[in-house]
Amino acid sequence: QALSADKVFLEDVRFYGHHGVTKAQQTVGAWFSVDAELHVDLAPAAASDDLRTTVDYGLVAARIVEESTKERVNLLERLAGRLATMLLGEFPCSEVRVRVRKLTPPMEGLQGFPGV
Repeated sequence: QALSADKVFLEDVRFYGHHGVTKAQQTVGAWFSVDAELHVDLAPAAASDDLRTTVDYGLVAARIVEESTKERVNLLERLAGRLATMLLGEFPCSEVRVRVRKLTPPMEGLQGFPGV
């Protein structure tokens, strides 16, 4: 394996969802943000300038939103795991990193963004 792996990444893919354990989280919902990093060999795309030789990040973003909004989950850990599994299964990447944050959690007095 190469010393430094090529990557395609997306930052701050946003969607509104009802993930969470409390009734407020499930009813009111919240904005979520996902960062995804896919390890992909970019040499073929660099040489050919052809989208078919790399990962279409527009499609990655669409699939993140689709997967994240199709079914409610209690835990961000579960959502992140489902996203990682989907990305590894659907895109030609050897490794993925996924970061999921809840941007507007309906929790009294909370400062900052919880995430995994």
